[in-house]
Amino acid sequence: MSRRPLWTAVLLLVLGALLLWGSSGLTWVAERRDRAGGGLVEVTRSGGEVVPALVPLAVLAVAAIAAAVALGGVARRVLGVLVALAGGLACALAATATGSLPPRLLAVAGGLVVLAGGVVLVWRSAVMPRLGGHRAPGAAERVADPDRELWNALERGEDPTGNPPDAAPR
Repeated sequence: MSRRPLWTAVLLLVLGALLLWGSSGLTWVAERRDRAGGGLVEVTRSGGEVVPALVPLAVLAVAAIAAAVALGGVARRVLGVLVALAGGLACALAATATGSLPPRLLAVAGGLVVLAGGVVLVWRSAVMPRLGGHRAPGAAERVADPDRELWNALERGEDPTGNPPDAAPR
C-alpha cells in the first residue's frame, strides 16, 4: 500500500484549512458610515463576520485528517464525499459573499483545496494504508500451512531446516 495518496490528502486538507482560517481573519469589508454625533467612522468586517462558516469549515478539514487516518474502505470514501461537499460549500459561500476580492479569492482557493482533498480521499481510498494495517519492514508473512512455508523459504533461497549454510549436516 502506498502512503503517497494519504499524505497528499492530508497536505491538501491542512493547506485548505489554513487558507480558510487565514481568509476569515482578513478584512473583507471596510466602509465609512455617519456617526450619530456627526462625522464619519470606518467600520470593518472580517471574513469570519461576513461568512461565519469559514472557521468551522477549516476545523472540519483538520478533523477530517484524523478521520482519514483512522478510517478505511467505504467509511473513508464517505468521509471524502463529505469533505468534498464542505470544500464546495466554502467556495460557494466565499464566491457569493460581499467584500474585497483578494480575501474572497483566498477563501475560494481554500475551498477548492479542501474539495481536492476530498476527491483524493474518494478516488485513492483503496490504496491508502489503514490504521493498524502497518507491518514492520521486513516482517515475514505468516502462512497457515507449514508445508507451504517450507516451499516459500526454498523459493526465497533460505534453508527451511534452520541449519546455517556452513554447518555440518547432522
